[in-house]
This record gives sequence, C-alpha cells and structure tokens, in this order.
Amino acid sequence: MLVSLVISNKPSNSVLALRVVMSRLAVVFGGSRGIGRAVSQLLAQRGHRVVLLSRNKEAARATAESLPGEKHLGLSCDVSKEEDVQRAFETISKNCGTVGYLVNAAGINRDALLLRSKSEDMLSVLQTNLLGSMLTCRGALRSMLSQGGAIVNIGSVVGVKGNSGQCVYSASKAGLEGFTRSLAKEVATRNIRVNLVAPGFILTDMTAALEKEEAARRIPLGRFGEPAEAAQAVLFLLESPYITGQVLLVDGGLRLAL
Repeated sequence: MLVSLVISNKPSNSVLALRVVMSRLAVVFGGSRGIGRAVSQLLAQRGHRVVLLSRNKEAARATAESLPGEKHLGLSCDVSKEEDVQRAFETISKNCGTVGYLVNAAGINRDALLLRSKSEDMLSVLQTNLLGSMLTCRGALRSMLSQGGAIVNIGSVVGVKGNSGQCVYSASKAGLEGFTRSLAKEVATRNIRVNLVAPGFILTDMTAALEKEEAARRIPLGRFGEPAEAAQAVLFLLESPYITGQVLLVDGGLRLAL
C-alpha cells in the first residue's frame, strides 16, 4: 500500500492530510514507448507494479528494468493476435496475480487517402487499434470481475473530428470510443470503470514526421503535447472512482479549432 502526504497550501490553516492509494497491478499494452511508456513510468512512480507489453520483447524488458520500484515485468505481445493476448494474460495471472488497471496504448497508423489505401494496411490498423483493445479488455475482465478495476483506452482526437488522409485510422479510434462506452455500461455493476483518453498531437514516434511549426499553428495552445501530459490524464481516469464511459480530450484545444 502506498501512502502519499498532501499538505494544504492555505497559510491560515496548514493541515497535514493522509491520502491512501492502494497499490495495484497495472498492465500497459504498448508500454515500451510514447504515451504507453510515460504511463508505465507514472504508474511505477505511484507505487504500482507494472506489467508492460510490446511486440519488441527486448524493448519491453529494458523499459521494465528502467522503472522505479521492484518486480515490474516486460513481455512480448502482438495485440492483433488473439493467441498472443491469451498467452500474455496466462503469464500475468500465473506470475503476478489479479489485474487492477489496464491501459491500451498499443496502436499503429498507415495514413493514406482511402483510394490509395491497401486492404492489408486497412486490416492491420483495425486489428491492432480496435480488435486488439477488445481482446486485451476481454482478457483483463476475467481477472477484474472479482475485485473490480479500471481500464483506459487510448483513442485520438482524429476519432472525434476526423481528418483527411486518415479515414482508416479515424475509423479505428472512433470505433474504440463506441466500444469504450458500451463496455463501461456492461461492467459498471462489477465495479469496473472504462474510459478513453483522446490525445491530439503528442511528441511520439507517430508524429515524428510531421512539420511541427505548421501543425502547432492549428493548436490553440500553440505546441505539441508531451507523452507525460497524456499520461497524467490516464492516471486521473484510472484513479477516479466515479468516472466511467467518458472521453477525455488531451489535445491542447485542437478539437476547438475546427
């Protein structure tokens, strides 16, 4: 159990308050880079045990070893493959115990105009971004049913507003929003909360090829976000006991600039 101290900043009444945060087993898919890595780091700093998964086993293990605290685990998993997801949760159950938090940060893009999109690329995006999260949620729910838990899926502002050249990616993220809301209704009575964070332009590998200055002009806050800023939103939803079925935009106001 992690105990954090919060001191009131009111000069006339400095009160020492105890806030107790129960340590949970947190599973982060796509946890070796970008937003997933930042989420893993933040969860570990909060005292949670983290199992992070990536298609790259070496990257997953290296990231797990870099986290503060002990007993973190890095595993290999391709979320688009049902047998990989099933094997991952069997390993987690055997070696780590009951899952308390699940974060779905694994995702890919194959941006192109629809007329130029290859069928295999379309299927790959949908299987990873949408079906993959469905598979991981199903695997985690089997562990969460007895004690409750929280799930945060990583969507995108593009899934909310659409974008030219990203029809397939937008569809995968919009589908994830509908899935999140529906699953939240299904499992609320079992004390399992399901929410979605929809980032805008975040400084990750996925946005590395973008022209930063030009893109930043479209953002009211005038800059790209940091992975840690998106991670803070994920942590907020994981730890907020009375929020479920919601979409939290973390986009610097990009949704406003339509």
